[in-house]
Amino acid sequence: MIKGSVIGLGKMGLSHAAIVGAHPKVDMVSVCDTSSMVLDVFNKFTKVKTYSDYVQMIDNENLDFVVVATPTKFHYPIVKYALEKGLHVFCEKPFMLNSQQGNEIVGLAAKKGVVNQVGYHNHFIGTFRELKRLLGENVLGELSHFSGEAYGPVVTKEKGGTWRSNSAEGGGCLYDYASHVINLLQEVVGRPSKVHGTLLKSIYSKGVEDAVYSLLELDSGLTGTLLVNWSDETYRKMSTSITVQGKKGKIICDATEIKIYLKEAAPAQKLDKGWTIKYITDFAIPVDFYLRGEEYSAQIDYFVDCIGENKNARYNTFEQACYTDSVIEMIVNNNKI
Repeated sequence: MIKGSVIGLGKMGLSHAAIVGAHPKVDMVSVCDTSSMVLDVFNKFTKVKTYSDYVQMIDNENLDFVVVATPTKFHYPIVKYALEKGLHVFCEKPFMLNSQQGNEIVGLAAKKGVVNQVGYHNHFIGTFRELKRLLGENVLGELSHFSGEAYGPVVTKEKGGTWRSNSAEGGGCLYDYASHVINLLQEVVGRPSKVHGTLLKSIYSKGVEDAVYSLLELDSGLTGTLLVNWSDETYRKMSTSITVQGKKGKIICDATEIKIYLKEAAPAQKLDKGWTIKYITDFAIPVDFYLRGEEYSAQIDYFVDCIGENKNARYNTFEQACYTDSVIEMIVNNNKI
């Protein structure tokens, strides 16, 4: 059995603890959080060891990996300490608050030769994987435009300050919401290398943005838009989509379906002329434990399998997440011009 622990037991940390704790290949030996109330619940209802100090836990327990789900401002010291002890690390997004720290951690992970992964779960949604595959098969021909969008009801009224209203803690729509879309775009369509214009708009929040609108240029020269708003109450939950246009057609993709329009049929892909709609049920990744969506379990399954098989991760590596952080910095700097 692979021995693991979860550090940080907020919303995502508790989800990870449930998934890790139910995993057939994992022995979740401990958890760590600063909340005595949360730890009391684990002490009462589980046999898992509890700690309030991650250093003490890592030093005391014979762990193979840790899942780090703390607020972003704590990622750097925790991940660094775990790597220095030779542990495999799964870290929640956003990765770091600046790319300088990120590059240091990327280098350390490579030096230690450990499995490293960040929780950009969209890469474990089958429709987005199919979009990447179709673009790789050049079904749209020469590309002309892309758009990455996300909307949801996170901040829908003015309220008191929390970590979400402090960019130094990873708060704000750019770090918390738009990072998902940026990371998905960079690995599915191409990596942004320039930012030509940005609007960071506050709607209800004070001190951080509630919406991000930006014009991006990829390494390939392709340009497109980033459109993200977490103050849109017309959505029940976060909704992420990518649209890609090319000379041969257009693809619109989200977490539930992929809609493909082709000017001419593509027999090799079994796609007819005109519109073809396929649903997530055709592409969903099978998992043993379903919580919030199969993608959350699938990403942990992949992380555990990489550890067990002693192979490097291809999805959601520290390097990929660090690049996302660098794009966020480009957007912030562009907004200051």
